[in-house]
Amino acid sequence: MPTYDYRCPECGHEQEEFHWMNVSPKIRCPDCGTRMKKLIGAGGRPIFKGTGFYETDYRKGEQANKRIVEKVLKEAPREQLEEGGL
Repeated sequence: MPTYDYRCPECGHEQEEFHWMNVSPKIRCPDCGTRMKKLIGAGGRPIFKGTGFYETDYRKGEQANKRIVEKVLKEAPREQLEEGGL
């Protein structure tokens, strides 16, 4: 369910409400009882959870990752690879 912001035109009290998009509730101000107006928001935004998003998170990136690893192994100095530097 989306979150909507409401503001009272009389006293300026603001609050958030959760409800379905197809519902138009008549929200009353808890302070003065006036019907609150829905504010126009910035819209939905992504919520990032976890450690992050990487190319390896997507199936199509597997081939690209293999090519990158092969390129690094081919171009890296041999002594760096033997010492465990990569």
